[in-house]
Amino acid sequence: MQKNVKIANIELTEFPLLLAPMEDVSDPPFRALCKEQGCDMLYTEFISVEGLIRDAHKSLQKLDIYEEERPIGVQIFGAELESMMKAAEIVENAKPELLDINYGCPVQKVVCKLAGAGILKDIPKMISLTEAVVKSTNLPVTVKTRLGWDENTIFIEEVAERLQDIGIKALSIHARTRSQMYKGHSDWSWISKVKNNPRIHIPIFGNGDIDSPQKALEYKNKYDVDGIMIGRASIGYPWIFREIKHYFATGELLAPPTIQERVAAAKSHLTNSIKWKGEKLGIVEMRRHYTNYFKGIPNVKEYRMQLVTESNPSVLFELLDDMQENYSHEIFELVS
Repeated sequence: MQKNVKIANIELTEFPLLLAPMEDVSDPPFRALCKEQGCDMLYTEFISVEGLIRDAHKSLQKLDIYEEERPIGVQIFGAELESMMKAAEIVENAKPELLDINYGCPVQKVVCKLAGAGILKDIPKMISLTEAVVKSTNLPVTVKTRLGWDENTIFIEEVAERLQDIGIKALSIHARTRSQMYKGHSDWSWISKVKNNPRIHIPIFGNGDIDSPQKALEYKNKYDVDGIMIGRASIGYPWIFREIKHYFATGELLAPPTIQERVAAAKSHLTNSIKWKGEKLGIVEMRRHYTNYFKGIPNVKEYRMQLVTESNPSVLFELLDDMQENYSHEIFELVS
């Protein structure tokens, strides 16, 4: 019988599904929906350590954690040792289950500061920063990273050993290099090499291109990872978690969510987004989700255009109710 995966003393399932940290996406309103649909481990958006130590409102707000979200990890990014250590203390006070360090974000504004994936150009610095964080907090420390800076600098096998040796408790690997950004195919064979290294005993989670239950099962079996981290496929579609779990258990595909489920999710997300971020920002940041919430519904373009341009919350809720009424007899046409 397969044992449950454990990150330090955090016990998950036999094959956990994790929500990837995503800037302006994996906030409390969205995380709540993913948790309801079967996600086993949640992560906050990544948080700038410089913002934390300067008491920047946006950074501090990202530390908001609700009991129903647990277990949850707070992810930080930075490049200065002292700042990383101070931020680790602030994160510990927020009482998450673990602290995760981002060494994978490929965007230029992060990389140019040698943070995120930028640190993949300086592996010794990555190790020293991580070791300092591990020593400065009582929280389990985990890392999310990429294969390397480019195809000529893929040192993930060595990096995994060194990170484990200085005390991290799990490693999530996005199976692309920084130079790939989010283009091309992810290469999970490197993740498999890390997982099957006899020296590695911490959980290894794979990330990249998992967008269907079929692919999740294929990669689970082929690459022998301890769990899967899902990012872009969950945006506006938190049902991906329940669909994967159902497919693992039965070999059958679940029917896609009904119009009632989609509208209910969108309304819940919008309500909590406004409550958490305020009306203006809550409405604006919700807009990226509507396309996926209503993907596959025929002739939905006019509704979608109104949803992404309307700023009055009452009108938005009326639009969603109208959608449900108009499409309630066409749910058999929905496709995922």
